Amino acid sequence: MLNSAGIHYPRATPEMWPDLIAKSIEGGADVVQTYVFWDRHEPVRGQYYFEGRFDIVKFVKLVRDAGLYLHLRIGPYVCAEWNFGGFPVWLRDIPGIIFRTDNEPFKAEMERFVKKIVDLMREEMLFSWQGGPIIMLQIENEYGNIESSFGQGGKNYVKWAAGMALGLGAGVPWVMCRQADAPGSVINACNGYYCDGFRPNSGNKPSLWTEDWDGWYASWGGRLPHRPVEDLAFAVARFFQRGGSFQNYYMYFGGTNFGRTSGGPFYITSYDYDAPIDEFGLKSQPKWGHLKDLHGAIKLCERALVSSDSVHYLKLGPLQEAHIYNGTEGMCSAFVANVDQHRSATVHFLGKAYTIPPWSVSILPDCRNIVFNTAKVVAQTSIKSTEPSQMPYGAMTLSQSRAYWNI
Repeated sequence: MLNSAGIHYPRATPEMWPDLIAKSIEGGADVVQTYVFWDRHEPVRGQYYFEGRFDIVKFVKLVRDAGLYLHLRIGPYVCAEWNFGGFPVWLRDIPGIIFRTDNEPFKAEMERFVKKIVDLMREEMLFSWQGGPIIMLQIENEYGNIESSFGQGGKNYVKWAAGMALGLGAGVPWVMCRQADAPGSVINACNGYYCDGFRPNSGNKPSLWTEDWDGWYASWGGRLPHRPVEDLAFAVARFFQRGGSFQNYYMYFGGTNFGRTSGGPFYITSYDYDAPIDEFGLKSQPKWGHLKDLHGAIKLCERALVSSDSVHYLKLGPLQEAHIYNGTEGMCSAFVANVDQHRSATVHFLGKAYTIPPWSVSILPDCRNIVFNTAKVVAQTSIKSTEPSQMPYGAMTLSQSRAYWNI
């Protein structure tokens, strides 16, 4: 059972990376997930840049050295509320190009960059079979949302992208998120606020939640988005209760859209995302702490979850249910859910009575004792305040300000 922390390396400074990774470990993450940003790695066709905030090799090695896994989402279209979706601007000027369809000029450029990243990771010994942290890769991004608009060209493109990716010999699984027709061994995955009802397109594929939206991005003049941690914890517990194996918080740390990287109409510089770690690298409480407690409870169930051949389902009431996992050596773990949004419920489960708050899941690692309930927050709550900064030398005239800042 893997919980993943979404962290985009360019949305933090390299000096922040070790602390962000450490806070992810402390919070119970097993994996770090990031996109790869083509426009910044190849600002001019054929000229690559992997320095500063874009030193992806350094970032991946820090994840490795910390003992975490990594899910690398190459795309190379990433969306991510990033300028041009991560495509370099020069791409649009290639004669005859049409983005993200069965178009030879586009496919040639896409394959060249994806191969560049896979080769770089292999050369640096960063795949899991080499002793590195990378356990999964991603090709394309939410293409299923627009595939039908390209007709047969879209279907052909999906098959080509999957085949191209597999042909690179990376030696780890490839994922296509929001792609119900992901072909062959490529794993289709869920993105959304709730993914407990998601099922992959083959019984031979695991259930992956590549984007668990724990907040949202913000626009100029709009309200700052907020998702209560009780609802977020409920969604995660339900996902694992119903057979999930990997979920990633999008975002665990959102960070900052430095420079002109922010995409979309009127997206603000901050990419805080109401994440468990805020834009400045500080823990957002109680979100960070409550999720840490959740991850700990899930880990207590892990042996039963992974060793159970099947799950036993019990209907406990009109909107109440339990899933029981009987593992090897007599292990038993259970999730008891009340999906009534308004009323608590008292249920009888394996000879005991339990009162479950509305819209919540109780986790019982031994099938007897509740160690965590998603609606009961015991983590500390922190309130942050901001104050106006002071000018370096008091009030300045316009000419003094220009002189000070050398403008």
